[in-house]
Amino acid sequence: MYDAKSLRAAEFIDDAEIRASLEWAEQNKHNKALVEELLEKARQYRGLTHREASVLLSCDLPEENEKIFALAEQIKEDFYGNRIVLFAPLYLSNYCVNGCVYCPYHGQNQHIPRKKLTQEDIVKEVVALQDMGHKRLAIEAGEDPVNNPIEYILECINTIYSIKHKNGAIRRVNVNIAATTVENYRKLRDAGIGTYILFQETYNRENYEKLHPTGPKHDYAYHTEAMDRAMEGGIDDVGLGVLFGLEQYRYEFCGLLMHAEHLEAVHGVGPHTISVPRICPADDIDPGTFTNAVSDDIFAKLVACIRIAVPYTGMIVSTRESQTSRERVLHLGISQISGGSRTTVGGYQEKIRPQDTAQFDISDQRSLDEVVRWLMELGYIPSFCTACYRAGRTGDRFMSLCKNGEIQNCCHPNALMTLKEYLVDYASEETRKIGLEMIDREVQRIPRKLVHDRVIQYLGEIEQGARDFRF
Repeated sequence: MYDAKSLRAAEFIDDAEIRASLEWAEQNKHNKALVEELLEKARQYRGLTHREASVLLSCDLPEENEKIFALAEQIKEDFYGNRIVLFAPLYLSNYCVNGCVYCPYHGQNQHIPRKKLTQEDIVKEVVALQDMGHKRLAIEAGEDPVNNPIEYILECINTIYSIKHKNGAIRRVNVNIAATTVENYRKLRDAGIGTYILFQETYNRENYEKLHPTGPKHDYAYHTEAMDRAMEGGIDDVGLGVLFGLEQYRYEFCGLLMHAEHLEAVHGVGPHTISVPRICPADDIDPGTFTNAVSDDIFAKLVACIRIAVPYTGMIVSTRESQTSRERVLHLGISQISGGSRTTVGGYQEKIRPQDTAQFDISDQRSLDEVVRWLMELGYIPSFCTACYRAGRTGDRFMSLCKNGEIQNCCHPNALMTLKEYLVDYASEETRKIGLEMIDREVQRIPRKLVHDRVIQYLGEIEQGARDFRF
């Protein structure tokens, strides 16, 4: 029986409940009155349950779908405004003992050269990232207790935070590593990480075990219950995600929302972020092998329905997606994107062929400067802000500010100030011109005079070279 408050994966991700929810959604996908009722509930920013949201995802009434997309866009604007947070992945090691059939890092792949960054390598990588203008990283590593033990990850985090190069500094390190113990999560918390990210890959247990035939990741329950251990270990912010294409997308969507409901019910706060990757080409991996591919139209609908169901949660789309695909979903719910990314180990400072150590192919290969300019041309404020984490606005403290709308008073000014830092320190002449014009316009939108005046003061200080890393 479905129990969101249970700590057991088999109970909070209940296969029977998912299938019953999908059947109910199929039966009601043309129920216009119900769809309108659910949209009205969502307009109150109350979110939707996994069953309710599944009805919207299944709905194929053109007029109602227009309303679904319009509501997603409105919710995105109301909670996140026109800001888009930027980050970059940093691959530490591709050593891995798991046998995941969709990932080129799997232990049986003899084509891919194995590599692990030394601390000296990490310094070079981080300096290269700082020279681009990045302030926020997501570190990635395969699961290998010999080559990538928790001590190695902690040493890497410490090295990253220690590097100050010109005006650059990495102010937030998010961590995407394999499920681990409460003790190790406490160590990650003490190391000052931002969000702990772990993708479920698929919520279908039977399919999960087939896709992960060997290695510690084969244990579905241990993997699925990882976020509970992370929160028990004191990590406030966790990030969920599935790899769309491994299973039927409606099943994954429902399971993802059930996981979010579980975190809210047990820990009082849902996921800080939800990522929406789709399977894509990589060494030894052919996406055509998987029969549940998600089209661009379905992908856009998934983003819109997730935004409606969990209005307060950040949403991430990576450079797996093309520029066209990313542009389509930005206004529907996405609040964070990567830019200038490399998915190779050592790829920021070495001339490495993309296929050598890459986890997956990058579709959007533009530089960070090009991505920043593109966002501004679309009317978005590129944000490098990490102030919430350093000011203690994490977990339920962040969510309470987000739910009452007060977070905008922090995020909008801080986005402008970190954009100004980027423009002064790293931007091309064309990008700088567009950005300074945007800042002039956006400052006028700050409603509180005291905040407005302080922002003007800080912007001037940045122009004069001040970098106190408050943002």
